[in-house]
Amino acid sequence: MNVDNYYLVIPASGIGKRMKSEIPKQYLKLGNDLTIIDQCLKTLLEVDEIKGFVVSLSEKDTLFKSSIYFNHSKMLATAKGGKERFNSVLNALNSLSSVAKPNDWVLVHDSVRPCVKKTDIEVLINEVSNHQTGGILVTSVVDTIKQVSNDGEVSTIDRKKLYKAQTPQMFRFGILKDALDNALKLGNHITDESEAIENLGYSIKIVIGSSSNIKITQIDDLELANHYLQ
Repeated sequence: MNVDNYYLVIPASGIGKRMKSEIPKQYLKLGNDLTIIDQCLKTLLEVDEIKGFVVSLSEKDTLFKSSIYFNHSKMLATAKGGKERFNSVLNALNSLSSVAKPNDWVLVHDSVRPCVKKTDIEVLINEVSNHQTGGILVTSVVDTIKQVSNDGEVSTIDRKKLYKAQTPQMFRFGILKDALDNALKLGNHITDESEAIENLGYSIKIVIGSSSNIKITQIDDLELANHYLQ
């Protein structure tokens, strides 16, 4: 009986210009003295199903080698970070090609979402593992959303149909690689893995996650992350 394996990919080649920090934001320290990326890895590697992980890094990165997870038993490789996020993920998938089967699962997680909950990851795995394609963590949109047309006309969008995508995003290895290869071939600008999957005509599953799973983009987000991690 073939058993599907689960692999983790962390694209971590961003430099975080908006943070105006001297170092990439994934290496900033949290209140618990862990870097943002190490806090991500700490939570994700507590999930028993995850067999191994790959981190995509900038060619100029000199900091990950100081990570407490650099020599972790589940670390399979580092991959070259690309110009866009999906390039980094695709490079990581290429490094997994020698071990991952087409039906194996890949969980892609932002290197700057340190507050992801282990329980949410476990729910994602449990609810998506029988799906043909995969799924993502999301949260419902609670604010009223306005849309402005090119001529300045304002309208309200039905928020009951809207969700904010989070990570991890979990997809079959073969389908995800095909989707990202397709995006590269067509020169598509995609912002997450699920968009590439959708562009190939696949349906995905959404799983409600926690609103605390924030992405660190501004300096104020660090204070909020420290609050959630208490």
